[in-house]
Amino acid sequence: MIQITQIDHVSVLITDVERSRRFYRDLLGLTEIAKPRTFSFVALWFELGNQQLHLLKKPEPDTRSPRHFALRVADVMAARTYMEECGVGVEETTLIPGCDRFFIHDPDGNRIEVIQWLEPYDPARSGAAELDR
Repeated sequence: MIQITQIDHVSVLITDVERSRRFYRDLLGLTEIAKPRTFSFVALWFELGNQQLHLLKKPEPDTRSPRHFALRVADVMAARTYMEECGVGVEETTLIPGCDRFFIHDPDGNRIEVIQWLEPYDPARSGAAELDR
């Protein structure tokens, strides 16, 4: 049996390298790292603790959809204020007990959830009565 321990990385499509670098490195404050020297295609890699975010350059962006990745923050209220002050649209969303969260979109329309867990998620207390079928 396979034993999966965590998400290793998330990849999203971008169309403009410098615009995306400004958004992820300069606005979000992520640390850019070198992509593997064996890659012959354009990609930006960013470190996220023990995980990574990979931005892959393509001629067209993905279409907008509910797909997303989530970035955990220490202070979601400060993050919300910062995004609004930087002119990034903040989209409020469905409440999850024990956390505060919102969505933003990068310049190519990739959806990003910004989340702060105020207490650990407890499915016994906050979860649905049964699993979806």
